[in-house]
Amino acid sequence: MKLITETLENVEYITEEVKGKTNYKIRGVFLQSEIKNRNGRVYPKETLSNEVSRYNKEFVEQKRAFGELGHPDGPTVNLERVSHMITKLYPDGNNFIGEAKIMDTPYGKIVKNLIDEGAKLGVSSRGMGSLERSRGGEARVGNDFYLATAADIVADPSAPDAFVEGIMEGKEWVWENGALIEKDIEAWRMEIYKTKKRDLEEKKLKVFESMLKKL
Repeated sequence: MKLITETLENVEYITEEVKGKTNYKIRGVFLQSEIKNRNGRVYPKETLSNEVSRYNKEFVEQKRAFGELGHPDGPTVNLERVSHMITKLYPDGNNFIGEAKIMDTPYGKIVKNLIDEGAKLGVSSRGMGSLERSRGGEARVGNDFYLATAADIVADPSAPDAFVEGIMEGKEWVWENGALIEKDIEAWRMEIYKTKKRDLEEKKLKVFESMLKKL
């Protein structure tokens, strides 16, 4: 199973005054099905619907559907980095609309400040699953897809280094004794770190090609 992340930009900010306190929320499309996304992946609607139902029952309804600020490098939610709690996730055609409450955690306060300053933020879903190549070349997410969090909060997705994100997604994960364990790809990292500066771009391309072959 691979770590799969998808980023969507169009989220709405909501602020509400309750008893003199300002509450912050974000709302928008958190997940999409039956459409080839910017990463060249397609989520079958049935697969996503089944997983959203499980996620709602086990996490949203139990008030433990948390998300983080930034791009975590694994499928587990780190409570020290939690910035918000997802309170709603429901279908709307082939999309799934989500709503999240920004919390008064250290990272939640950063999000509030970013919103106050007019920052452009997006959401990034995080899950685990296998990828199946179709005859048309698109990668369809398998029915073993597991949604870890419906939304992490991220900055403008065009800004982060796409290559670094690719390395994180290139990790493989397996279920072992009820937990997700990372399979080691440290060799790829070491190849890059040991490469001289003048050869770095060529080495990156070679490693990237190796990653694509594993998808």
